[in-house]
Amino acid sequence: MKTIKGPAIFLAQFAGDAAPFNSLEAIADWVAALGYKGVQIPSWDARLFDLDRAASSQDYCDEISGMLAEKGLVITELSTHLQGQLVAVHPAYDAQFDGFAAPAVRGNPVARQAWAVDQVKKAAIASRRLGLNAHASFSGALAWPYFYPWPQRPAGLVEDAFDELARRWTPILDHFDEQGVDIGFEIHPGEDLHDGVTFEMFLDRVGNHPRANILYDPSHLVLQQLDYLAFLDIYHERIKCVHIKDAEFRPNGRMGVYGGYQSWVDRPGRFRSLGDGQVDFPGIFSKLAQYDFAGWAVLEWECALKHPEQGAAEGAPFIARHIIRVTDHAFDDFAAGGADRALNRQIMGVGA
Repeated sequence: MKTIKGPAIFLAQFAGDAAPFNSLEAIADWVAALGYKGVQIPSWDARLFDLDRAASSQDYCDEISGMLAEKGLVITELSTHLQGQLVAVHPAYDAQFDGFAAPAVRGNPVARQAWAVDQVKKAAIASRRLGLNAHASFSGALAWPYFYPWPQRPAGLVEDAFDELARRWTPILDHFDEQGVDIGFEIHPGEDLHDGVTFEMFLDRVGNHPRANILYDPSHLVLQQLDYLAFLDIYHERIKCVHIKDAEFRPNGRMGVYGGYQSWVDRPGRFRSLGDGQVDFPGIFSKLAQYDFAGWAVLEWECALKHPEQGAAEGAPFIARHIIRVTDHAFDDFAAGGADRALNRQIMGVGA
C-alpha cells in the first residue's frame, strides 16, 4: 500500500494583489512556514504562473520547480478549473463566465471556447515539463440548466448535450494521453459531471478514455446528500486528485438542498474550514489508504465564516494528523506459521 502525500494547498483562494499573496515565491514562503509540502497552482493566475511560458520553456519549468524545492515544496498539480469551464458554456451563463477568459476573446463564445481548449492543452504540456502525472479541471456544462426535470425536457436533450461534451473533450483527452497526464474532473454542481452517474455518462461517450478521471472533493457530495464514502468504493480507480474540504448540510423547515437563493452563509448546505463541518475525514483517509491512492491531499479552503489565513494555518496540521502511514505488514504476521497443506486438510477434516 501507498501513503498519501501531503499536506498540500490549492493557491487559488489565497492569491491576491498584496504581499505575500501576489507572487509564487512569496506565497510559497507563506505556505511552507505553515507546514505545507505541496502547492496546487491555478494556471490562470498570472501573478503566480505563466502558463504560456511553461508550455514552451523547460527552463522556466525547471526554475519554478527549483525555487519551490528550495523552500521544501513541490507542485502537486496544475489547475485549469476556469479554462475547463469555458470548454463548454451554456448560453445562459455566457455573461457570468465571460470574465474567466482572456480579454481578447470575451463576448465571442466561439473564440472563447477555442482559447479555453488551447489553454487546457498547454496545461498538459506544462504538466509534463514539470514532471506531473495528474491535472485538475472542470468539465464545463451544456445540460446543467435542465438538471431539474421540470419543465419536461425534450427527448434526447441530455443525451445530445453529453454527446457534444464528449466531442469537445475527446481530442483534449487524447492530447493529455500524449503527454502522459491524467485529467481529474472535479465532480461539482454547475458542471455536467456533478455526480457518479453523470461521470459514467461522460466516460461511456469518451470510450472509457484512460485519461478521463476524477478530482474527488467530498464537500460537493455532502451538499448533494450523496454518500461520499461509497463514492470512493465505486470510483477509486478513477480518482487521481483529491481536495480536502469540509462542508455541512443542515436543512430546516424553510430550506433544503436547493438553498432558497440564499447567500453561502445562510444556506443549509455550505462549505466550512477543516474540522468545522460534518465530513468524516478519518473515513475518507482510511479509504484512500485502503485503495492505494498515491496522490496528494490538497486543502481547498472555501468557508463563509472563517478568515482564510486562519483556515490555511489550521489546514496543514489537520491534514497531517489524518494522513495514514500505511503498514508494510499485517498486524498478525507474528502468528503466521507458513502454508502446510497437510495441516490444512487435517483442520478441515479432509482425508489424506
